[in-house]
Amino acid sequence: MIVTCERAANGKLDSFLSTICANSGEKLRRAMQFLLDWPVPLSFLTVSLITTSLALAGLYLVRKRYSAEVLKENHEVAAIIFNAFGLFYGVMVAFVVFVTWSGYDDATKNLQMEANQVADIFHSAEAFPDPTSKTMKQALMDYVTSVCDDELKRMAQGDIALHSSRALPGLMKMFYQMDEKSIPNRELYAESLRRLNNLAQYRRLRIFAGNNTVPSVIWLVLLVGGIITVVYTFFFGMKNLKTQYMITVALTVTITLILFLIYILDHPFTGTSKVSTKPLKEVIEIMQKDFVQSP
Repeated sequence: MIVTCERAANGKLDSFLSTICANSGEKLRRAMQFLLDWPVPLSFLTVSLITTSLALAGLYLVRKRYSAEVLKENHEVAAIIFNAFGLFYGVMVAFVVFVTWSGYDDATKNLQMEANQVADIFHSAEAFPDPTSKTMKQALMDYVTSVCDDELKRMAQGDIALHSSRALPGLMKMFYQMDEKSIPNRELYAESLRRLNNLAQYRRLRIFAGNNTVPSVIWLVLLVGGIITVVYTFFFGMKNLKTQYMITVALTVTITLILFLIYILDHPFTGTSKVSTKPLKEVIEIMQKDFVQSP
């Protein structure tokens, strides 16, 4: 009976802690989402003001407790350790920036190639007889509209999966059910089918790029390393306190901006710095002009 009660209590405690962690994570996600939706200069300024205020408060408390003479006693050893730690942390940050920027660049290229495949199939549809041609064009129009008005907005919220769109399956079904023998130009049909498969591939790659986030353990290392780097500067005893304040501010702002840059690059389809949808919009304009001109 006692064991059962203990298990029940532990289960309730675990459930309570899980709820707290989930709520905290959701609030943090919403706050970061809010910052991503702001203009980049304003977001950078806000985050830098918060972190800089905390850093200056910490430096003030340390210098209030310890005098410059006391802190100078460990300058030689502290400087060597600080240089070594700064080197390791700098390499780590540079590597993460490179990886996230590569992911952002891949997301941009995948979206451009996706739009390019749609445009190629749309132009190829001109060679097909009616009503096949009009049906293909309308299906392509529905697909691009669905991507712009639905998929990309849901990707910004992290709510998108490979099989969440109905537009692409409908487009592929139309192609697969097409009677190949009734089409005069079979080579063109085969080429259009190949480009359709490429379209599906680039869509998958776009979604994968949007979901390719930096692991939590990497963020833990980056944040803890940044905090240690800034805090370490508190224990250097400079006679000119204003100069130390300025150095601490410069270091804090630099680390903050780099970490926030990583966060922005890690969310290529979210906020004001998201991947441009101009290629898809240009394809939509081409399609709309064609529909207007066609009888």
